[in-house]
Amino acid sequence: MTTAVISQAVPRDRERVVGTFVAAFAADPVLRHLFPGESYAALAPVFAGHLFDRRVASGTVWLADGGAAIAMWDPPGPGAAWPPAASYLPAEAAARVDAYDAVIHPHLPAGPHWYLGVLACDPAHAGRRLGRTVMEAGLRRAAADGVPAYLETATAANVAMYRRSGWAVETQLVANGVDAWILRHPGLPS
Repeated sequence: MTTAVISQAVPRDRERVVGTFVAAFAADPVLRHLFPGESYAALAPVFAGHLFDRRVASGTVWLADGGAAIAMWDPPGPGAAWPPAASYLPAEAAARVDAYDAVIHPHLPAGPHWYLGVLACDPAHAGRRLGRTVMEAGLRRAAADGVPAYLETATAANVAMYRRSGWAVETQLVANGVDAWILRHPGLPS
């Protein structure tokens, strides 16, 4: 196995990041709840692009092997307010996004932490540990800041994978009919 090349994303990486996101989450329970049926093909790229645009300038989007895997993080602190989902999605989809977030966000800590908002690997590159490798960039930043990292996931298989990477389940809940887990990681030493 070759060593993955990890880099920080720049605006010109948007198309690749969106493509990886859309391919990776095609069967994800949360994304399929937010964008059911045929709406996924049209709305998931818009959603992914929004997530990328909100994070890329802060230097908290990392790529493995040019975008074969991606990690989008939020650093500690309040950051800029996120616009309402209705500002970039149709009303019904925006309502689902807002309702899901309203259930998840109260379970995240109020104190400083890094938040792994997106970890995705293009299925064509699965099994190369690219997701774990690209995730570690943010975990090292969390450790350097002396704060934990958090994430949420909606699949039991992901919970098992994250546990193997040092994450621990903090909360298990149901968010609008979708199982979800909030996990915590102490961060990785530099």
